[in-house]
Amino acid sequence: MSDTPDNAGAIPAETEADLTGVAARVAPKPEVEKIGGRKLKPSTLMMGHGYDPSLSEGSLKPPIFLTSTFVFPNAAAGKRHFEGVTGKRPGGAEGLVYSRFNGPNQEILEDRLGVWEEAEDALAFSSGMSAIATLFLAMVKPGDTIVHSGPLYAATETLIGRVLGKFGVKWLDFPAGATREEIDAVMTEAATGNVALIYLESPANPTNALVDVEAVAASRDAIFKGEKPPIAIDNTFLGPLWFQPLKHGADIVVYSLTKYVGGHSDLVAGGVLGSKEHINTIRTMRNTIGTITDPNTAWMLLRSLETLELRMSRAGENAAKVCGFLRHHPKVERVAYLGFLEDEPGMERQADIYRRHCTGGGSTFSLYLKGGERESFAFLDALKIAKLAVSLGGTETLASHPAGMTHLSVPDARKQALGITDNLVRISIGVEDPDDLIADFEQALETI
Repeated sequence: MSDTPDNAGAIPAETEADLTGVAARVAPKPEVEKIGGRKLKPSTLMMGHGYDPSLSEGSLKPPIFLTSTFVFPNAAAGKRHFEGVTGKRPGGAEGLVYSRFNGPNQEILEDRLGVWEEAEDALAFSSGMSAIATLFLAMVKPGDTIVHSGPLYAATETLIGRVLGKFGVKWLDFPAGATREEIDAVMTEAATGNVALIYLESPANPTNALVDVEAVAASRDAIFKGEKPPIAIDNTFLGPLWFQPLKHGADIVVYSLTKYVGGHSDLVAGGVLGSKEHINTIRTMRNTIGTITDPNTAWMLLRSLETLELRMSRAGENAAKVCGFLRHHPKVERVAYLGFLEDEPGMERQADIYRRHCTGGGSTFSLYLKGGERESFAFLDALKIAKLAVSLGGTETLASHPAGMTHLSVPDARKQALGITDNLVRISIGVEDPDDLIADFEQALETI
């Protein structure tokens, strides 16, 4: 699919010629994805993939298309586009229709999102939770069961347990760090009903526990003999630079694009990537309920994608240095940072998952202080560079208290079972000078 503004989603000329009354459009220049047999890297493709300046008055960057609707070249083309929009024909619209369904900025964004994980297709949403909600609504019906890892982001757990639960959707879960045997036990129990979706989050929010996606896929394939439920995974904490779940058995990848992809704490958006078959199903639901991202946000994400690798790399390097300081501080009980798994007693299984799945430790981690809520609050209130705010993956360092903030709505017993304790502080390291950050954390720890 071509996503250039003047012919986004255009029907190939040879196909249009066969459709009575549908005139062929001007074709964009061919995409340059290889040079001399060398496949171009995602960081290179982010500078122009899916966009031909010659079709937009030579503009180097895509314009922002602030329009609610698009003019059809003729009635036959309009019918053809609506066949895709309504799901009568798979693949979505083959042209621009209406901004609840598609738009030039959104389609260029979706093309570029897919590049990072070599996904067949992708969709952009108005928020991470709208992406997750649309996924669930597209895949699940009353009476179905969702099998998921735990913990999940609190709003996701609320959506499954409290919202979908009202409509007769059931759920079973296993701990993020579960063994193959533990996963098998939950899958076997769930298989007595109709499992519509397996939903994972790795690393888990906020404990940083990794899910063995390969073991989940193997368990699914062994236990479900007929149609196999798709495996979807929230990859916000590590993706797309440090973890690519589609290569390890996942079928669908979910993102809060607000985080690393947006990366400047100035927008809210979500994304879903996967096979064309699954994306077609989710697209039909998105077209119905209107959870697509807006053109301006899509344009801002295109800007951010150009520096994604640079920002994530610097933040990851910073996190390694900061965590190296924190792990030896006398007022710190433990640092749940993925880069330390190899050295931590009792974490051999997590270290094995990390070696097989991940290419880096990320820049978001959990800091367990010696004490409880009082000590955590004192530390947070004393920070001078790091900002006391929820979210993660931005250029600035952020710190928050999950038990009292993002996961406040989670029942106390479940929080304790999942390790979301009062002495846990979640930190997302930004791109500041690492020595300055260390100085800030050091002075804040002295106030406890």
